[in-house]
Amino acid sequence: MPMKKDLDALQGTWTVTALKLDGRKMSAGMLAGATVVVKGNRFTSNGMSAVYKGTLELNTSTRPHRLDMKFDAGPEKGNTNLAIYKLDGDTWTMCIATRGTKRPSGFESKPETGVALETLTRGKVSKPAKKAGPPKKTPAFPVTEFEGEWKLVSAVMDGKPMEESLVQWVRRVTSGNETRVLAGPQVMLEVVFTHDSSASPKTIDYLNTAGSNNGKSQLGIYKNESGILTFCLAAPGKPRPKTFESVPGDRRTLTVWRQS
Repeated sequence: MPMKKDLDALQGTWTVTALKLDGRKMSAGMLAGATVVVKGNRFTSNGMSAVYKGTLELNTSTRPHRLDMKFDAGPEKGNTNLAIYKLDGDTWTMCIATRGTKRPSGFESKPETGVALETLTRGKVSKPAKKAGPPKKTPAFPVTEFEGEWKLVSAVMDGKPMEESLVQWVRRVTSGNETRVLAGPQVMLEVVFTHDSSASPKTIDYLNTAGSNNGKSQLGIYKNESGILTFCLAAPGKPRPKTFESVPGDRRTLTVWRQS
């Protein structure tokens, strides 16, 4: 059967070599080490700061072919992502609806859709050997005022302050246009962002690439006063805040950071 033939062809390890989410291309740094391993009808996705496991259901009677990813372990446990796919030798391309019940109809990722366009190459892709000589200082994205590591000073989520015993463990690390927030060794979220320092108040937009809001966008405002960063982020799908506050029921997150 064709379905069995495709499933046989998918067996083994695949390396994620390109990814667009909500129309935005993820950097090579975000994808480093990301793989999908298929064994039988089960898959294990490693990388992007989490491990996802589940089963694959293929339907080759449609054009394009369809794929259902049913998660039974990891952050997406209990969820099903609807996708389309194509196989071309050692290249596997998937277009995945990371939320909702509408399957993609074509191989594209547009802003605000939650659709991921993923390209995988068979086997583990070796990193190119480093050439001798001093490293080239050519960042993939311009350095911003958020660059580096910051410690959490305070946090209020949906009007509820975070306990001080937890605050001391939280830090954020920004490189270029990518930010990761960690509590100890645990990754709480990862985002790529854009910002406008000329707006009043200054604005920042998140596209979550890992964490509880993975695949979702958030609108926010920020200020940087004497090395103290303050962010106020709306919940996904909610309007951008106009003031730096979080009260019960608004689902906003207000955080204050000091550079380490």
